[in-house]
Amino acid sequence: MSVMEVSVNSMQDIVKDKVILVTGGTGSFGKAFARCLLTQHDPKKLIIYSRDEFKQFQMQNEFKALDPDNRLRFFIGDVRDEARLRRALDGVDYVVHAAALKQVPACEYNPGEAIKTNIHGAQNVIEACLDRNVQKVVALSTDKAVNPVNLYGGTKLVSDKLFISANAYAGAKDISFSIVRYGNVAGSRGSVIPFFRGLLEQGKRELPITDHRMTRFWISLPEGVDLVLKALSEAKGGETFISRIPSFKITDLAQAMAPGCIMPEVGIREGEKLHEVMITAEDAPYTYEYEKHFVIYPQIVWSEHKTPEPTGKKVPEGFVYSSGSNDQWLSVEELRERLQEV
Repeated sequence: MSVMEVSVNSMQDIVKDKVILVTGGTGSFGKAFARCLLTQHDPKKLIIYSRDEFKQFQMQNEFKALDPDNRLRFFIGDVRDEARLRRALDGVDYVVHAAALKQVPACEYNPGEAIKTNIHGAQNVIEACLDRNVQKVVALSTDKAVNPVNLYGGTKLVSDKLFISANAYAGAKDISFSIVRYGNVAGSRGSVIPFFRGLLEQGKRELPITDHRMTRFWISLPEGVDLVLKALSEAKGGETFISRIPSFKITDLAQAMAPGCIMPEVGIREGEKLHEVMITAEDAPYTYEYEKHFVIYPQIVWSEHKTPEPTGKKVPEGFVYSSGSNDQWLSVEELRERLQEV
C-alpha cells in the first residue's frame, strides 16, 4: 500500500459515518468540500449552513446527481445568530467554519458588518460547538490574517486567535479547535483568474497588473479540501495547518493566459500586499515542516492529554514562508497547464 493510499484511507476513517456541518457552505470551498465528501468519502450527513436561500437552491440542484442517498442537507442561518447555530449543530460531529465577509473593499467600507460576521460570528460558532459537544472544529483562515494591513485581515487575525484560544475552554470535553490557512484559491470568486478571463472574453488584449513585482501562492480547491481533511484527521487542538505550495508571478500568470498581452501597471490597491505571507519569523520557533505542509503549534498548553506532539522537522530560526521568497515556482508553461483544470 502506497503512502498516498494510507493518507486517503486515514481521511476516510475520520469522516466515515460522521455528521459534518460547513458554515458558508455555498461558497467555492463548500462546494468543493461537499463534492469530495459525497464522491470519495462516506459521511452520514453533510449540512450546508448559510444565509442565502437562492445559493442553497442552486447548490441543491447542482448536487442532485451526486447525492442519491440524501446525505446533503441545507440549513438557512447566519453565524451572527448563536441560537440558530445551536439548533443547526444538534447531533453534529465536525464543523468546518468557512463563513466570512472576504472582499477587502467591502470590509473597509462596512467595518462594523465585517466585525459582526468575522469576529462575533466566530465567537458564536465556538460557543455553540462547545455547548453542543461537537468533536472537531476547523476554521478557515487566510494569508491576510498574517501581519494584516486591511480590516479583513485584522478580523481574521482575531478570529484565528479566538479559535486557538477556544481549546482553553474545552475542559474535559472531547473537542479540538484548529486552523487551516491558505491564500487566494485559484479560480475562486474574487481572485485574479476569473477577472483576467472576463477581460479576455470581452476581446481585450491588456491585462492590468497592480505591480509587476507581485507574487502569489498557487493552491487549488482540491488542495484546500485535502488540508482541511488533514486537520480534521490529525489536529489535537490549537494548530495552524499550512500547505507547502508553489509560488508564481502575476505577470507570468497573465502571459500564461494571454501570450504576448500588454500588461500595464496600474498601482497597488489599498490593503493589498506585494507578496502573500503564511508564516512569519515570529511563528518560526513553533513551526514544523512536513512533506506537504507546515504546522504552527500553539504556544500555550491547555491540558496534557490534548498537547500536540510535533513529529516533523523544525524550521530554521527566522524562517519566513512568503510567496516572494518561496523555493518552489511555477513557470509560464506550468501555469498554462494548471489553468486547464481551473
